[in-house]
This record gives sequence, structure tokens and C-alpha cells, in this order.
Amino acid sequence: MAPHRQTILITGASSGLGAEMARQFAARGHDLALCARRTEKLDALRAEIAAAQPERRVEVRALDVTDDDRVFEVFGAFRDDFGTIDRVVVNAGLGKGAALGTGRYDANRETAMTNFVAALAQSEAAMELFRAQGRGHFVMVSSMSAVRGMPRSMTTYAATKAGAAHLAEGLRTELYGTDIKVSVIYPGYIASEMNDQVDPSKVRGMVTTEVGVRAMVEAIEKEKASAYVPPLPWAPMSVVMRHAPLPVLRRLI
Repeated sequence: MAPHRQTILITGASSGLGAEMARQFAARGHDLALCARRTEKLDALRAEIAAAQPERRVEVRALDVTDDDRVFEVFGAFRDDFGTIDRVVVNAGLGKGAALGTGRYDANRETAMTNFVAALAQSEAAMELFRAQGRGHFVMVSSMSAVRGMPRSMTTYAATKAGAAHLAEGLRTELYGTDIKVSVIYPGYIASEMNDQVDPSKVRGMVTTEVGVRAMVEAIEKEKASAYVPPLPWAPMSVVMRHAPLPVLRRLI
């Protein structure tokens, strides 16, 4: 049975998947260190959790994850607040993108810097804490798009999520048999602020934020090495996506 992780640091916690993870982890008895760029939303979330779970401790800080120095500063400050950070969820991300060669290098670069380079900074900062403690649970939120290269506006996004997943997988191999555990979560279509412009009725398999995040939280609490969430249809779909011939894959995506 996985140990009880008491204090959880979540990046990108002001809305979407991050905010809902905070709500659900608080309901399960965890204290929270929440960071994001929009502090007014963090403050509102802290007040909401305090009203529902007054026994929970929630600390918030402003963080733009593309500011490397600030990432290390904020992670260290949260550790000082609580004395220990038991789990870090690298969740902050960006969904911009355009087909390569169509004049939108700016959007693709911004996505790459946020989803991969900033994920590297967060990974470094988290691992500094865990190596000093000798224990912890490192969670990388990737994407089903990381399973295989995606076309058009998804190309860069998928590549960054695959890179972030490989960072975590490398750590898992290195740390196997230690008290530092590593999980990679691959969410499928979960409604969130990132995709709020998408019509859910036109996307097969999309679930509500609450339902999708519940599957994420259950996998994280079990400290699964890898989890495709929600498991149906995404666990079997991951096999199809990985191995399907290109003509079949193009019809699926």
C-alpha cells in the first residue's frame, strides 16, 4: 500500500485540472501548496477549500513556471512553510500550437518553453527537495497525445508532452527501489480551461473535469508508475494509438 502523502505541491493550480486536483486532494485529507500565475484565482480556490475543508492547510504563491529562478524559489519556500513536501504534481501547461511551417513559430515555441523547458525546471526543483528528504512522490502530468506524434496544431504540444513523460521515466529508472516514487499521468479528453473552446459533443470520449480528475487522483494516490485516464477508453486506446498503421491513426485523430 502506498504511504499517505500529506503535503502536495501542485503547479498550474489556479484553474482546470490543477484546481480540481486541489479540491479532490483536500477532500482526501491532504494539505496543499498551490502555485500559478493568477493569484486572485488561487486566493478564491483557497477560500473555497477552507469553507469545505476547514481543517486543511493551503498555502498559495504566484508562479510563472517559465521563470526558472522563481520556480526554485517557490518550491523552496513551500518546503520551508510545511517542513516537507511529500508530493509534487507538475501540472502547469499550455495548449497553443500550429502546424509546422505555417508562420506560427511563436506559438509553438511558447508551448515548448512552457511544457518542456519549464517542466524540466520544475523537475529539477522537485528532485532537489526529494533528494534532500530521501523520499517523495514525483508526478508528471503528460497527455494521451504523448503516445505518438500528432499532426497539425497538435504536433509541438504532443512532442513536449512526450518529452516531459520521458523526463519522469528516466527518473523512475534511476530511482527504482528507493523511497522516491515517480508517476506519469496521461489524461485523455477531459474538459478544462485549456480546451473550453472545443464542443464536447464533437469530441469522442470527453468527460467532465470532475470525472476526469477523479481518475487522475485515484491513479496518483495509488502511486501508479503510468496511468492512462480515465482508464476507459484511454488504456486500450493507448495501445491502438501506439501501434495502428498511419491510415488508421489518421482516422482516429
